[in-house]
Amino acid sequence: MHYSKIICICLIVLSFFGCQKNKATQKQNVKPNILFILVDDLGYHDLGVTGSTFYETPNVDKLANEGMMFTQGYAASRVCSPSRASIMTGKFTARHGITDWIGAKTGEEWRTRNRHDKLLPADYVIQLPKADITIAEAFKSNGYKTFFAGKWHLGGEGSYPENHGFDINIGGIGAGSPKGGFFSPWNNPKLPNKQKGENLTLRLAKETANFISKHRDTTFFAFLSFYAVHAPIQTTEKKWRKYRDKADNLGIADSGYKMERVLPIRQVQDNPIYAGLVETMDDAVGVVLKALKDNGLEENTIVVFTSDNGGVASGDHYATSNLPLRGGKGYQWEGGIREPCFIKVPWLKNNGATTEFPAINTDFYPTLLDIANIPLHPNQHIDGISLKPLLEGKQLDVSRPLYWHYPHYGNQGGEPASIIQQDGWKLIHYWEDDREELFKLPSEEKDQQNLLSKHPEIAKNLSHNLMTWLNNVDAKYPVKDSIYDANKAEIRYLNTVNKKWPSLEKQRLEVLSKDFQPNENWWKSKVTVD
Repeated sequence: MHYSKIICICLIVLSFFGCQKNKATQKQNVKPNILFILVDDLGYHDLGVTGSTFYETPNVDKLANEGMMFTQGYAASRVCSPSRASIMTGKFTARHGITDWIGAKTGEEWRTRNRHDKLLPADYVIQLPKADITIAEAFKSNGYKTFFAGKWHLGGEGSYPENHGFDINIGGIGAGSPKGGFFSPWNNPKLPNKQKGENLTLRLAKETANFISKHRDTTFFAFLSFYAVHAPIQTTEKKWRKYRDKADNLGIADSGYKMERVLPIRQVQDNPIYAGLVETMDDAVGVVLKALKDNGLEENTIVVFTSDNGGVASGDHYATSNLPLRGGKGYQWEGGIREPCFIKVPWLKNNGATTEFPAINTDFYPTLLDIANIPLHPNQHIDGISLKPLLEGKQLDVSRPLYWHYPHYGNQGGEPASIIQQDGWKLIHYWEDDREELFKLPSEEKDQQNLLSKHPEIAKNLSHNLMTWLNNVDAKYPVKDSIYDANKAEIRYLNTVNKKWPSLEKQRLEVLSKDFQPNENWWKSKVTVD
């Protein structure tokens, strides 16, 4: 071959590989989009991919299998507002001060609930602190278009999403549940009614999909925060019938509940109404993921999927079971704080990888900034760490304590308690009587075997660290109720056992009966357009 031809071929080859390298470099330098999907009250085992054999969630399952699953993913609280504030700020609840759902009674007002509890719950911050730089503000200051749709519940007017870094707010107000229900007409000043009978969950997904399509040529941070699967528990007749028949085919258990410490708690996943609500949430996730694909954004968009607290197994609507995890929303055990947690970074090709590293929702803030190559805010997301090394297939050699502080009573039967978890051990301190429980994780994730007597030194050290941390962040504590009446408390408990429990068993079977009819229009889902 002629020498000049050889040189020419070499130049072409070098040029080709140079172009490929430049393309790869350009891809790395392009800022990724962020899609954050937060489901309300979704339990750890409420998805097919996390073990449910009753609920059907193909879209979320697919997302999980394309990313990384954190099998010890935690919410920062057992109820909604504190957990959501921790996502926004990167701080644990005792540090930012929102320790209960905004609107819950405290102090002497708690007595109006006629609970006859030993303690009066502590006060808490009632809106997201303006001094905090939220995750939305961090992305907005780096050129991102920011979008919020759905449940906010972090303060009233003046503390809405648009006051904390979101350019667009669709449906985010102070309310924690969908006023008017899941079918239009609803009552939300940030989400006009368009079509009678329209489904709220699907509407929020469509609004998010429209935002993605409209801003496909920009870089965005989109936060889709479903009101589902929070109460009211509603679905269509078609979905109810599908899951009623499925429950029948699987075999309907004679009993669905047992007594936890103060309230009955659901033991089986067989509520066909709740199953329909879960499936609609999954349908909505499919709508948004399709929008990414249709707009050519799938390969450059990080997707996060998680929940704000455990599934409602007790109190409220007794909707689901979190077994084998103990408890659920409002409870201090794993069922109240362990969540589905998936992060998909398309170019890392995790493809369903799992990790037992204990991650918590304060970690999302630094993790997403880190992956997007945006400078971190260590003085802001002080209680979070970047999970980027794990997503890249590396080890994360970090021994850090996780803290939960809930100086309140849950509507679902949970007790005022604080928790520290570190190096595979979890200690729970109860404020009613200062008793403590010690559990080994993940081997004792059911929170049934208290190992305190077997490992007193471990418990002592963890307890000391917990109290030191709480005092350092100026945590607020409940106080003894001076007019507590043990006799009234006992009467309430006996009424729960003898009346509430049987009533729940009856309601469960009624919902599973072939002629179940909640109302004539199935919560407005059958309302037709004028």
